[in-house]
Parts: sequence; structure tokens; C-alpha cells
Amino acid sequence: MRETLVLNASFEPLATVSLRRAVVLVLQGKAVVERARPGLRVRGAAVEVPVPQVIRLCRYVRVPFRRRAPWSRRGVLVRDRHRCAYCGRRATTVDHVVPRSRGGEDSWLNTVAACAEDNHRKADRTPEQAGMRMLVLPFEPSPGDAMVSAVGLSGRELFPTPPLPDTGGKPPGPRPR
Repeated sequence: MRETLVLNASFEPLATVSLRRAVVLVLQGKAVVERARPGLRVRGAAVEVPVPQVIRLCRYVRVPFRRRAPWSRRGVLVRDRHRCAYCGRRATTVDHVVPRSRGGEDSWLNTVAACAEDNHRKADRTPEQAGMRMLVLPFEPSPGDAMVSAVGLSGRELFPTPPLPDTGGKPPGPRPR
């Protein structure tokens, strides 16, 4: 609940920020609230703002191209929706498909969410050696997908349709620079 997704003016995900930073951006007029948490508001002496879940910057920010999402244990749990890759129950740990002791690394394609029981049962073996079948295969999320899922949102519900420019019935021309 404490993280807010920041969208660029073009509706592409940029980063996640703290609730405090999101409210400051909105109050400074640098961002607008695209999606608020229902029923929650932040109140000050002379201002009241809905608790933002997603904000969009008012001005476009050019960012360098990010080819890969950074790996993290939390990211793996979020990617797998906190479901064990072996039994489907609630996952609390991250399991290395190829154990680190056998050359496995911390990467999106070598880690899955697992419950503590299955992680302990698999131990220092591969799933085949332990006789365990994986219900889902690991995959590498795009940087944008990783940010969106870290905030707890998914699907088209997140991104509103950007407004189309009013061209008066004429085809749109080139964008101004």
C-alpha cells in the first residue's frame, strides 16, 4: 500500500515511489492522480488528496532504455503471485531451480517462488533429482511489467485510454517538438 506507480506523460511505467513522494508530486502540480485507493484520503491543514495508487507526470520525461528488470527476491514472489511453483500453496521463499551450490545464479530464469516445506524438501537438488514437478516455469518479466506487478496492479484496468487530440476531423499531423 505504500508504493505508488509513476507513469510518464505517455502512460508508460517509469518507477514506483513512496506515498509521501507521490502526494508531493501531485501537490506541486507535477503529476495527476490516475487511480486512487478507494475510500482513503490524505488530509492536511488546507488540502485533501485521494491516496494515489497510480500517478501520471504532467510533462514527458525522457529515460534511457531499460532492457532488463533487475532481479530481486521480492520481484520473484510478486511475479509468481506468491504461489508455490511446486504445489500451488502460498509461497514465502524463493527456490533456485539449479541450486547455487551447483552453479545456479540469482536470475529470473533460475528462481521460482516456493513454500517453505517444498523448498526444504527439494533442498540442494534440481527438481528432477528431487522427483518434484514444477507447475509453472520461470520467466523474465519486462521492466514495465515488473513495476506494475510490484504495485499490485495488472491488466488493462491500470492504463486509462489516453485522450486523442482534437483534430477537427482531419488526420493528425506531426507532433510538435
